[in-house]
This record gives sequence, C-alpha cells and structure tokens, in this order.
Amino acid sequence: MTKKVIEKNVAIIADIAETISQCLKNGNKLLLFGNGGSAADSQHIAAEFVSRYVMDRRALPAIALTVDTSILTATGNDFHYDQVFSRQVEALGRKGDVAIGISTSGNSPNVLKALEEAKRLGLKTVGFTGEGGGKMKDMADFCLQVPSNITARIQEAHITVFHFICGWVEKELCG
Repeated sequence: MTKKVIEKNVAIIADIAETISQCLKNGNKLLLFGNGGSAADSQHIAAEFVSRYVMDRRALPAIALTVDTSILTATGNDFHYDQVFSRQVEALGRKGDVAIGISTSGNSPNVLKALEEAKRLGLKTVGFTGEGGGKMKDMADFCLQVPSNITARIQEAHITVFHFICGWVEKELCG
C-alpha cells in the first residue's frame, strides 16, 4: 500500500514537503488538525517538528489545534463544533503559515471550515485524505489522497508520508 501511495502521489508529496520547508525557512509555522485518529496524527506530526524527527536540531514551529480541551469545548459550546479548528486558525494563523487538515473522508465539517478560514487569511493549505478526496480535494492547495476507503489503511499511509516529509524538511532546513 505505501509503495502505491508514494508512486501515485510523488509530485504532490514533493510539493507539500517544499511548501512546508519554505514556510519554516521564512519563520512561519504549521497548524495541524483533524478528528479522532487524525487528531492523534496531528499531535504526532507537530511533535516530530517541534522536538525532532531523526536529527538533533533546532525546534521547528508546529501546533496541533487538537490539544487544548478548554478551547475545543468552549468553542463547541459557545459556537458550534464545526468551528473548533477555524476559530484557532483565525486566532493563530498568519499569511505564510501552512494549515494542514487531516480527514480520512475529506468531508469533516470542522476540518473543511478551518481550511476555508486558512485560505481567507492567505495561508497555504494542505489536505490529507482518502480515495476520492471528498470536499477537501477542491479546497486544499495540495491534497494527498490515499487510494483506499479503509480508515486504518489511510491513516497508516498518512503517517508514512508525514514521516517522509519530516525527513525531507529536516534535511532541507538543518542539513
């Protein structure tokens, strides 16, 4: 499966890695978000950038918008659950940042609203999704679509591709 994903998406993976590298070179940050397993993936990848992936190097700015329970529950209660990520993008996103939405279906309303807000603010947008891409494929500047409808396989491929991108970015920024 992983070989198929990389072969089918080699150009988009390179575009995503270069976009993230340029963002971080310019002093900007990554904002990552998703639900369920994709929320965990957001946290995992943010940690790879902030702490380290393979190299001992300077910390790279990445924030998982999935971790602050006070923000998530206040926004869900005071507004709507569909806005739990878009409100954070509005508060934290700046032109030059990259917003990375993860949704295996490509149709998670709160992920889509966050990508909309990111585009409104001038952020580059990246989507990670499954076969067909859902609504996300038309919203993100770059959209990786794993050729599967099985959530577990999609998530496994996402992490593999994210790890490849983390390695690329580390080598590009930190030698």
